[in-house]
Amino acid sequence: MVHPVLRSEADGVLRHPESCLDEAVGLARAIDLEVVHAECARVNRPQPSILLGSGTVEHFAQIVEETEASLVILDHALSPVQQRNLEKALKVKVIDRTGLILEIFGARARTREGMLQVELAALTYQKSRLVRSWTHLERQRGGFGFLGGPGESQLEMDRRLIGDRIVKIKKELEEVRRTRGLHRKARAKVPYPVVALVGYTNAGKSTLFNRLANADVFAKDLLFATLDPTMRQVTLPSGRKVILSDTVGFISDLPHGLVAAFRATLEEVDAADIILHVRDVSHQDSEAQKADVHEVMSDMGIDPDADDRVIEVLNKIDALDKESREAVLAQTARNPRAVAVSALSGAGIADLDRLLDQRMNAHRHVVDLSVELGDGAALAWLYAKGEVLERRDDEVQAHIQVAIDPADLARFEKRFVQG
Repeated sequence: MVHPVLRSEADGVLRHPESCLDEAVGLARAIDLEVVHAECARVNRPQPSILLGSGTVEHFAQIVEETEASLVILDHALSPVQQRNLEKALKVKVIDRTGLILEIFGARARTREGMLQVELAALTYQKSRLVRSWTHLERQRGGFGFLGGPGESQLEMDRRLIGDRIVKIKKELEEVRRTRGLHRKARAKVPYPVVALVGYTNAGKSTLFNRLANADVFAKDLLFATLDPTMRQVTLPSGRKVILSDTVGFISDLPHGLVAAFRATLEEVDAADIILHVRDVSHQDSEAQKADVHEVMSDMGIDPDADDRVIEVLNKIDALDKESREAVLAQTARNPRAVAVSALSGAGIADLDRLLDQRMNAHRHVVDLSVELGDGAALAWLYAKGEVLERRDDEVQAHIQVAIDPADLARFEKRFVQG
């Protein structure tokens, strides 16, 4: 595993090179690759033909020979020419960061939508790299075959075949987008507000999802443990029901083709009533990870700083020392759009629930209504659509104080109030 540190990129960068290398190793281990050597390589003058300097390439060729490595991963984008030249010089298969991420996504996708999205991104990436690494989807293991492997039938596809397949997948994904739009319209009629979880990969979104929803979604200390979006109905302490949506994690240098491919999934975030940006505050590059997530959200048309829907959830406070934890808690105390939690231990979850309730009720009107006791349908409607704060019954009527959305109040009046 090689993480090139380019001098032009090092100036003013938020990330530590060693942290980037650790992340890259984590990506490799996420699909059970054994990393026998990992190193940062400083590159003063990137070579157009090979990216790294000739001396650096000789150094890694020697390491490949000594360790008998069968694969070299460069934690950087490579042009097709650079990839081929490095393979000739190192005498082993070489893939770049994009290829590795696509391989992980290909291995993790479970739903038809997820598989289509990853295949589209993989085909777009592969279009300019018509080399032996491409394999058919009908193979003996997951992933997209950039790594090669036993039992896989090697097959070269020409640009026309790939182009035809891309057109077909785009049509199928357009149908997915249309279906998701219909689902959103159906939910709007219920209507349950949608709370979407976003954040850097491995920030703890799925663990938080499980904590809030009492669910058992796959959550592991792995990069991209979640790929396919998951939704659950959650009841807040006030009794109000919301739909909680877990989404794919973001990552630095996420391939643009992958962002475009997952547009149908990311639309769920854009349409959400509340967006929980889950951050791993125990990570040394937490601020850089925040910047990466903000960049993707901005590409989606969401301004994280100005959009009132966005709440920062500072997760993993249990992994901080006492001083750092107190600093984070003081920071959230001053910010009404932030809350500190530990999804693992449950610390701060009650504060998050209260904040969600406050946000949900912020636009509600508190009204006093008198409803005849015999009108069970009207009473049931108020309990279902609003939050009953107080109720007092006499012999004839129920006198209710209820917090309710203006639109629901108008529906109530139209449906139940006569004259």
